[in-house]
Amino acid sequence: MKGGEVFEIRLAMKSKGDYEKYIYWRKIKAFSGSLLFWMCRVFPLEPDKIVMWTLEGKGGYSDSPKYIAEEIIRRDRNRKRKYKIVWLTELPGQDFPEEIKTVKNSVWSRAYHLSTAGFWIGNTRTVYGTKKRRGTSYIQTWHSIAGIKPIGEQRGNRLPQMARIVSKSDSEMIDYVLSGNEWSCKMCPSGLIYNGPILKTGIPRCDVLFWGKDAMRKKCREKYGLSPEAQIILYAPTFRGGSQKGRRSVSAQIGTIDFDRLIHAVEAKFGGIWYVFLRLHPQVADQAEAVLGSNENDRVIDVSTYPDMNELIAAGDALITDYSSSVFESAVMKQPGFLFVEDEREYVNDRGKLMFELDDMPFPKACNMNELIAQIERFDIRAYQRSAENFMKELGCFEDGKASGRVVDLIEELTLRKAR
Repeated sequence: MKGGEVFEIRLAMKSKGDYEKYIYWRKIKAFSGSLLFWMCRVFPLEPDKIVMWTLEGKGGYSDSPKYIAEEIIRRDRNRKRKYKIVWLTELPGQDFPEEIKTVKNSVWSRAYHLSTAGFWIGNTRTVYGTKKRRGTSYIQTWHSIAGIKPIGEQRGNRLPQMARIVSKSDSEMIDYVLSGNEWSCKMCPSGLIYNGPILKTGIPRCDVLFWGKDAMRKKCREKYGLSPEAQIILYAPTFRGGSQKGRRSVSAQIGTIDFDRLIHAVEAKFGGIWYVFLRLHPQVADQAEAVLGSNENDRVIDVSTYPDMNELIAAGDALITDYSSSVFESAVMKQPGFLFVEDEREYVNDRGKLMFELDDMPFPKACNMNELIAQIERFDIRAYQRSAENFMKELGCFEDGKASGRVVDLIEELTLRKAR
């Protein structure tokens, strides 16, 4: 499956036996892949080599691995010993720093580079069948600071058996998981099916929310040809994916949102000239044109292929999402965040009970377009910011914009420890 590609796995599983055959086939495939990792152990392990990835290797230069890489590169400029950063990606054409070597996320390159690296740093699971070598440290950053939608064992009987197998296989290799709040520390064992160390470093992807506001505002407005005074409301719905009964499909949906009405409402409420940045999930980014359909409003700009979601959050002035964890990052900035959830009942029936009651969160909730407009019209920024700040305190949030530095400190400490 290519990143952003709509995909479906239709396995015609009409019986329990069919699903058991599918699991058996996946295990055989994983075993075959693992043989390559065993073969690659003939190559020496490189203690200063760090392999990174996003979205299982389907993503580009983004998320927490990006900010960790930039901190490593910054430090390397002032010392003789340097780390060798290798990035597994299916998007090698994206802009990466010259200090990072990009390699195609193929079966052979994964096996070779992961087998010879001193460190792995990713924001999603490894491919089932991956084997970690003694002497390699695996730091899992994950891709959210907290979650509305349940993951792992939080889904109860809605977690497919194959997903449990894949999760446990990966978690058994993880050495450290990063956390940005006390709530996530408590939820991580069930969510990731993981019982190892959880480090209270903060999440590196959030660092830009503290120090990058002005720079990202300028960068994004220049990229899309907007005036410095332009206001941006980022609309970032998560993808929809059926995951039960052996059938999995991923698709983009934006419901019945009316961009013209939305723009009129935010301009009437907040003043200024507003633009909507549409940001679909990376797995469905190539559906943006179809999703927008015949929309001819030049104030609606597709930013789905922009590599770094948190740069967009830092650049924006408000956020609308549904069940995405991005709303927590908006709250870190005390930036207005709205929940547009037309399919809450259906989503819960498929995914499992949400981790929070949406009505108990500080983010105004709307179940249709009329409710969204009404929430915008009566929005009280001061009351919202107080509520958002209190909510993040209740989560035990300890984000401070310095997470990347703490993670690189850990990497350097582990490097020295291994050399002794």
